[in-house]
Amino acid sequence: MRYRTLDPKLIIETAERLEERVADRFPEAGLRGVAELVSLSRDLAKAAKTLEAPIWWLRGIIVAAVIAGALIFLFVGTILPLIHISQADDAVQSVQGIEATINMIILAVLGFLALIRTEERIKRKQVFRQLHGLRSLIHVIDMHQLTKDPAALSASFKPTAHSPARLTNAADLARYLDYCSEMLSITGKIAALFAQSVNDAVVIDGVNDIENLASNLSRKIWQKITLIDGRPAAPQPSPAPGLASQAARLPPRAPAP
Repeated sequence: MRYRTLDPKLIIETAERLEERVADRFPEAGLRGVAELVSLSRDLAKAAKTLEAPIWWLRGIIVAAVIAGALIFLFVGTILPLIHISQADDAVQSVQGIEATINMIILAVLGFLALIRTEERIKRKQVFRQLHGLRSLIHVIDMHQLTKDPAALSASFKPTAHSPARLTNAADLARYLDYCSEMLSITGKIAALFAQSVNDAVVIDGVNDIENLASNLSRKIWQKITLIDGRPAAPQPSPAPGLASQAARLPPRAPAP
């Protein structure tokens, strides 16, 4: 069962390790502040775990409402004695009473179903409140990679007076973009915790939207990484010829007499 469910502890450990890696390689970059994904993952993992438990106070109210409705239903006498149906004078009234009873039963069942779905609606609202903050973080991560353009590595690139600070090292730029992609992946896994905790079709659709958003932005980042990896390597200066190679190119001398 270990690999059939998402473990929040492992997700938090992965986020912590990523934060340390960003701090080691880019200690002054703003991406390190975005790596507070660790605290967010802790909070959302706790919220997802809380949603797994039933809302007992709400279920108590539902049970009390059902019992009270049943007692009132019996008290007003909507369940008619069937012996009156045989009497000619009370036949019409008995039919009307049975019809009213059926209508009351249908309304009672619909009300009971509405009360049961109240818990789902409450949990659904809580999930979407958490997913809204996660969606905002995804867009913040995307903002940090907007100015990381592989075109800045070209020798013909000329920044303007208002150009932002750019990474001019290909390896550092690729690593920076890779960190952004990993952050987006972690946000998708955090969103999946809610789909795991709340088995609701609407919640699953909302989680899928978050994962699709993170995947699409990550795909855009990997297109940049592919451009960096596909750049031709800078030509290396040829080493100066050694004495041995120089001697090999000199014509042989005539033997001394």
